[in-house]
Amino acid sequence: MPKGKGNAIAQNRKASHDYFIEETFEAGMVLQGTEIKSIRAKRVNLKDSFATIRKGEVFLHNMHISPYEQGNRYNHEPTRTRKLLLHRKEIDRLISATQQEGYSLVPLKIYIKNGVAKVLLGLGKGKKKYDKRQVLKEKQMKRDIDRALKERY
Repeated sequence: MPKGKGNAIAQNRKASHDYFIEETFEAGMVLQGTEIKSIRAKRVNLKDSFATIRKGEVFLHNMHISPYEQGNRYNHEPTRTRKLLLHRKEIDRLISATQQEGYSLVPLKIYIKNGVAKVLLGLGKGKKKYDKRQVLKEKQMKRDIDRALKERY
């Protein structure tokens, strides 16, 4: 199965608005028992989450996984830092890319692939305000053209 394909659980739509996504990486996550149950129940939020690299390891911050309802005292902390699993070559490439000005790691999507929870990381360059306005203008023009063609036919 190609990367990024699978049973989509949650998407970060704001990431494509705030960043130019140049490259994507598929990473596994180190999870606790109740976290995977909450992910399968689609109780995940990627808003305001980001990834960092420390000591040659990649970590995901601020991803909110709601506590599992039947988890009792073994439940997890909702916004804890989670370790991501990547190959060494990918981590080295990410280290060199994120050291450049304006680049950051943004989680784009969480999905289940072959029974395992994966996160799709995007290497993104931050958009300026005028870039965001330009994209909105282009979307509006495309919408107007499509509407005019629909009315014509």
